[in-house]
Amino acid sequence: MTENTGGNVIAAPGWLDWSYTGVDFELAGNGGDQCQTFLSVQQRIIESVFTTIVSGIVVVIAVLHLTLPNVPLKSDRDYCGKRILLVVMCTTFGIELGFKLATRQMIYILNPCHIATMMQIFCLAAPPSKLVTAVFRIHLHMLSGAPIAILFPVVNTRLLPFEIEVYYIQHILMLIIPLYLIIKGGVYNPEPMWDLSWAAVSVGSTYIYHFITLQYIGFVFKVNLNNMLCPAISDPFYGPYYRLCALFHQTLVLPFVAKFMYWICKKASPLTVCDLEETKVIDIMKDCFSGSKSSRQEVNNQGQAGVTLEAKKHTIFKHRNGSGDPTEKNGVLINHTRQPSNGHLKTS
Repeated sequence: MTENTGGNVIAAPGWLDWSYTGVDFELAGNGGDQCQTFLSVQQRIIESVFTTIVSGIVVVIAVLHLTLPNVPLKSDRDYCGKRILLVVMCTTFGIELGFKLATRQMIYILNPCHIATMMQIFCLAAPPSKLVTAVFRIHLHMLSGAPIAILFPVVNTRLLPFEIEVYYIQHILMLIIPLYLIIKGGVYNPEPMWDLSWAAVSVGSTYIYHFITLQYIGFVFKVNLNNMLCPAISDPFYGPYYRLCALFHQTLVLPFVAKFMYWICKKASPLTVCDLEETKVIDIMKDCFSGSKSSRQEVNNQGQAGVTLEAKKHTIFKHRNGSGDPTEKNGVLINHTRQPSNGHLKTS
């Protein structure tokens, strides 16, 4: 629930208190009234409308050019390293969730780094499929936050024992996991080096998520989710136009990180990391739709053929036994027409 007080929209006390009431607004960059009013509402609306419209157009156009490999990218081997990374990442992320619950700051789970972490856990745990390849490619273009978090750490809000260590471990794992999976190959196959369609979909969707979801929730609860209300204390572009600067440099950095990872893995393991012949996703979806439609039509045809065959059997039986009406007894068709002793037909 929300209420309007003095022109500011704030969250009213309710059943979501456990998710944000532990945020300390006294710490710089965490949130609060000053952070909420760092930018005017007019500037927020203009930037949000512009970014959302442009990003939406880019995503729609890019979706039409998405491709996936033609050959099935399944691996018969379940690598031990993959299981170890899954266990370590799940443990680290579970501890991070425990910190968030203990400090009543669960709202921070909406930050993109945690979303990317959940996507990595899915890719590590899910069976091989085209969906895994698609999720893996999208998440590759969401990883610029990991090196930024390591180079410009925001740890002044982490006060519990080992909370800072978990912060670094999680972001380092976010860089190790995709490198390992790309080298192992299979469904973890990035798009070709000069294909920017997946980058456009991922970056555009990320911007829409920031300027609609994170900004609105952060503004309502006065929590600085991924610095959408005010810049971080370590932001080199600190100022009223820090978000426009972020749009510019992240549009370059997000695809660069993904392509740089791909380039490193291709140099390290050229036999397993290679470009494959690909088909547009929209064509794959059309084929799947056509295939399911053909299957339904085939089932209907088989059903109609079965009904026609039964009708023919019934007609032939009547023709052989005259006009008598056959009935069934113990699973055997019989006719009640019999020959009486006087030579005339009688029907029982």
